Amino acid sequence: MIHNFNAGPSILPQEVFKQAAEAVLNYNNSGLSILELGHRTSTFQAVMDEAIALVKELMQLDADHEVLFLHGGASTQFMQVPMNLLDDKETAAYSDTGVWGGKAIKEAKLFGKVEIVCTGKESNYTVIPKDFAVPNDAKYFHITTNETIYGCQWQKIPKTSTPLIADMSSDILSRVMDFNQFDLIYAGAQKNMGAAGVNLVVVNKNILGKIKRAIPTIMDYRNHIKEGSMLNTPPVFAVYVCMLTLRWLKSIGGVAAVEKLNIAKADLLYNEIDANPLFKGTVAKEDRSKMNVCFVMNNPDLEAAFLAFTKEKGIVGIKGHRLVGGFRASLYNALPISSVQVLVDAMKEFAALNP
Repeated sequence: MIHNFNAGPSILPQEVFKQAAEAVLNYNNSGLSILELGHRTSTFQAVMDEAIALVKELMQLDADHEVLFLHGGASTQFMQVPMNLLDDKETAAYSDTGVWGGKAIKEAKLFGKVEIVCTGKESNYTVIPKDFAVPNDAKYFHITTNETIYGCQWQKIPKTSTPLIADMSSDILSRVMDFNQFDLIYAGAQKNMGAAGVNLVVVNKNILGKIKRAIPTIMDYRNHIKEGSMLNTPPVFAVYVCMLTLRWLKSIGGVAAVEKLNIAKADLLYNEIDANPLFKGTVAKEDRSKMNVCFVMNNPDLEAAFLAFTKEKGIVGIKGHRLVGGFRASLYNALPISSVQVLVDAMKEFAALNP
C-alpha cells in the first residue's frame, strides 16, 4: 500500500478516483466521456451548479459572496487580485510569511504600492508575526493562511477593518472559520479540493468595480460572476473532480468533521517528532501547520537512509522542498490517519535501529 504525503498534486479520496475514472469512460451513462462533454450543455451546467452550491454550503457563505472556478491556479491570482482591487497610486498591505506570500508581493508591486506590514524572514519563516498593524489607508490586507514550503500557518486569523484577502491554497476547507470575514479567498484545487487545473475564488462582490484601471475582459472578476464561471471554456474535468471531492467532504460531516481528523493527524505526527531523539520540528510550536509538517534530523547524515527506509514501507512524498531540505509530510483532508501511523511507526523503528 502506498501512503501519499505529497504536497501537491496530492492525495484524493479513493471514491473520488473511482467516480472520476468511470466518468472518463462514460459519464452518467450518457455514452460520452466527461472529457468530451460540452461545457455549455445542461449536463455540465449541473456539475458547475452543484460545485458552486457545495462551496457555499460548506463555507456557509452569505449572499454577498460569489463562488468562481477559474483557470490559472493561485499564481494567476497573485496578479489578478491587485489588478482588480488596487489602483496605481494606492497601497495594499501584505504579510510575508514564506515563499508564496513573497510571490504574491512581487506581482502586486506591478499594479500599485505594497507595504509589507509583517514578515517572518528574520526567523527563516518559522514564526508567524504577531505584533503588527495594518495601515488605515490600505486598500486590502493579503495573507497566505498556510505556507506549504516552510510549514507555518496562521492559527488565528487577524482581525482588521481593511478588506481581507487570503491565499488558502494549502489549507482550504481543512478547518472551521468564518469564511465571510474574507473579502476574497483563492485556492488552487490540487491539495484539498480536487485535481490540478482549476482555482477556486470566493469574492465579496461589493469590493469590485472601484478602481479606475481598465481590466482585460478575462481578468475581470465581474465578468466571471456574470457568466457563472463560463466566460470561456472552464477546465471541465478539474471542476468535476472538485465537485466529487466537495461531495465527499459533505458526506463525512463537512469542515467541522474533517478539522477533528486533521487535528488528530497533526498531533500524532508532531508528538512523535518531539519525542523521537532523531528528529526535530522546524517551526515554532504555536505556528505549526496542520497541513504541511516540516521537520529535520538532528544528524543530517541519516536523512538519505531514512528516506530509503520509508520508501520500502510505501511512504512517498516526504522529502522536504529543495529550498529548506529535511522532510515535509502533507496531511491533507483525504489522507487517512492510518497512513500517519505508518510514518510514525517507521520513525520509531528507524530510531531503534540508529540509537
